[in-house]
Amino acid sequence: MSKPLILVTNDDGITAPGLRMLIRFMRELGDVVVVAPDSPQSGMGHAITIDSTLYSKKVVIDPEHGAPEEYSCSGTPADCVKLALQELLPRRPDLCVSGINHGSNASINVIYSGTMSAAIEAGIEGIPAIGFSLCDYSWDADFTPTREAILKITAEALNNGIPPGVVLNVNIPRTKGQPVQGIRICRQARANWKERFDKRMSPGGREYYWLTGEFELLDKGKDTDHWALSQGYVSVVPTQFDLTAHHAIQDLNNWTLNE
Repeated sequence: MSKPLILVTNDDGITAPGLRMLIRFMRELGDVVVVAPDSPQSGMGHAITIDSTLYSKKVVIDPEHGAPEEYSCSGTPADCVKLALQELLPRRPDLCVSGINHGSNASINVIYSGTMSAAIEAGIEGIPAIGFSLCDYSWDADFTPTREAILKITAEALNNGIPPGVVLNVNIPRTKGQPVQGIRICRQARANWKERFDKRMSPGGREYYWLTGEFELLDKGKDTDHWALSQGYVSVVPTQFDLTAHHAIQDLNNWTLNE
């Protein structure tokens, strides 16, 4: 039997250490094709390119590891998946994995994440998809300890499938050399960013702003991704791209809109 075909992408760029490690992990499970941004695209969310051209080229990044088929793309993470599915892949992939992101995509961060948007784009097309993130923002973060959890979750997804309309958001704690406590299926913690803009002046005398802020946890539940990560667990949140607030439909039906 042929091996499963796995599409690998990310938002940190095709040379990012997290992506390079994820490629090595995925090659233990199947045939890999990589389509990733040619430069960092963090925080792009689900942006797509509609008003300029897209470029893609075949590249070889790690020849010493028996390089898989790889393409760099000038667009966003969502662009990469669209282009991969429509133009670059030899056949429909069995799975799409995105990451390993440098930094957390737990809680409200999932809204802004290019990593998760790439996975969600695959999910929209009916392809099982997972976004992986390590809670360490360092470029030289140690991704080696993520191997066991990533391989276990990916193998389960390949063997059992992922429910239709669902994409998995997986976050891995920074354990500082300690083993993870396990894997928890969680809900997304309710949280927000208390944002502010740092106003500065350029050498040319022009004002500019630098976005900053603090994470504000609004959820004390012990069934959330934030709690699981704080306790040393890998969090797995089933995320859907149907944004309908189904619970609010009845309330809105009580409005007198047609009178």
